[in-house]
Amino acid sequence: MRQTTHQSSGHAVYEELHSSDDFQELRRRYRRFAIPWTVAFLVWYLTYVIMSNWANDFMNTKLFGNINVALVFGLLQFVSTFGIAWLYARHANKELDPIASRLQARYNEELGR
Repeated sequence: MRQTTHQSSGHAVYEELHSSDDFQELRRRYRRFAIPWTVAFLVWYLTYVIMSNWANDFMNTKLFGNINVALVFGLLQFVSTFGIAWLYARHANKELDPIASRLQARYNEELGR
């Protein structure tokens, strides 16, 4: 173990865990999920905003009764938010939590907990 210490904690174990293969894999898996889904959601959201401003005829198209395209797109914003949150929970349980648990166990072992 290196003798350097983490700036705010004073524990060398933070430096060791940060440089471990498990931590790097955890970050890679998190980013592999978070970045594409964040970009996809932002594109979807900005498309909705742009179309609401500049595609009035399309967004005002009635689908049935008083329900128009803009309302459906707006409601789909909520559906997509909850859908992405559900996908992330599944991803975290399967891909992130096992690695995080190993890192937590190593941390506790190093501190004698």
